[in-house]
Amino acid sequence: MTIRIVIDMNLSPLWVDWFTARGWDAVHWSTVGDPRAPDATLMNWARDQGYTVFTHDLDFGAALALTGANGPSVVQVRAQDVLPDHMGRIVQAALTAYDEQLALGALLVVDETNSRVRLLPLTR
Repeated sequence: MTIRIVIDMNLSPLWVDWFTARGWDAVHWSTVGDPRAPDATLMNWARDQGYTVFTHDLDFGAALALTGANGPSVVQVRAQDVLPDHMGRIVQAALTAYDEQLALGALLVVDETNSRVRLLPLTR
């Protein structure tokens, strides 16, 4: 299954080329939506279009938890340096390892040393 990725405004458009060079369908939110739109707009678009949200923003995970939503899947990258030349290999390994969970609906958190995934909806 190929994950389709929409990259949040808080991450560089450099990720688009990085993902597409590795076979993923990727777009930066600035090319498909209003850059000033609230997170909910991006989330709704991603869910409706079948995209996974790729972000550095913790609000997306919080929104999934508060709403109990089944999607879209969200990948949160957690590092100081979030550029592809630093985090790319780590993100690639996590996306490959958790491809099936992301296809079902999941929150994937990726940092420099670890990845963890929770299936949606997020419940206590």
